[in-house]
Amino acid sequence: MPESAPYLHRAPSARPYFSPDGETYLAQTPLRDIEKSRPLRVLSEEDFAFWQTYGYVVVRDAVSPGAAKSLLEFAWEFQGLDPDRPDTWYEEREFRSDLDRDLHVYGFVEAYHHQLLWDNRQDQRVYDAFVDVWDCEELWVTLDRLNLNPPNRGNRSRSLIAPTDEGFDIELHWDVDTTLGVLPQRVQGILALNDTDAALGGFQCAPELFRRFEQWRIEQPQDRDPIRPAVDRAEFPVVRPELRAGDLLIFNGLLAHGVAPNVSEQGVRAAQYLSMMPALEEHEQLRRSRVESWRTLSTPDWNPTLLGDAVRPEADRYGPATLNGLGRKLLGLDSWSGREDAE
Repeated sequence: MPESAPYLHRAPSARPYFSPDGETYLAQTPLRDIEKSRPLRVLSEEDFAFWQTYGYVVVRDAVSPGAAKSLLEFAWEFQGLDPDRPDTWYEEREFRSDLDRDLHVYGFVEAYHHQLLWDNRQDQRVYDAFVDVWDCEELWVTLDRLNLNPPNRGNRSRSLIAPTDEGFDIELHWDVDTTLGVLPQRVQGILALNDTDAALGGFQCAPELFRRFEQWRIEQPQDRDPIRPAVDRAEFPVVRPELRAGDLLIFNGLLAHGVAPNVSEQGVRAAQYLSMMPALEEHEQLRRSRVESWRTLSTPDWNPTLLGDAVRPEADRYGPATLNGLGRKLLGLDSWSGREDAE
């Protein structure tokens, strides 16, 4: 018998959004085509037009440079690394798995629940920016991690990861299956914790491919790679948006993107992964899992690449973050509709 289709939960918003998992969504109108039903809060009309045309937008000063600096300092401390001693960045360590090694190479920091992370998540300007792109107020925030990527050499060299001919490519990929007849909607965000520099690598994308995506995919073979674009980079250039500490970059899941290697001498690329999606309050299992993860500082289970810190997990370091009224709703602790929750 064929597998049954996943159950789609509906978000409690006027604009219909449906999702089985709170990560990708189905919508009557793709995000790149929606006409706003509510006034823009943070984005300008020009920003919103750029977002819909090219698949990303930069929100300047989404949080203060001071907030970005504090979180950057926490990222160093959490990993036991000295920002003034590059030798500490490459100390030998045992890895739990190939995935654990790869995450080390890419610079992921397995912290998800610290107060500084939540301060940025529940910041009004950050929230308002995501309201603008979804045209929806009832959102949940992703429980995601940090990135602190030193120069990619030694035991952080990209050469340690065997290349593949298809599938995931850290330098340019989609995070959704682009061969589907109905394309899923997804939004992601990156909050810069320091100023970008070309040598530091970091986020890069192919905005012209996003702009011409429908025309491009019609011309592709049926057996093309669904998540790795085979494109002429002269025709579809890869660009690196300039970010300053505190800037938030929001991008569409249908924008081909990746992370360029850090080829600097001693610079570090630092960021917080921060995104928001329409809340799935009727998905009680998912809601309770999110709340429990915050309450116990356990590793979130929405992404199998979240492994938790190998040396000292968060639950052994500090207690749960304090949430404001917005944060409680963004977690799922309180309902957007005002209903009573059993928390």
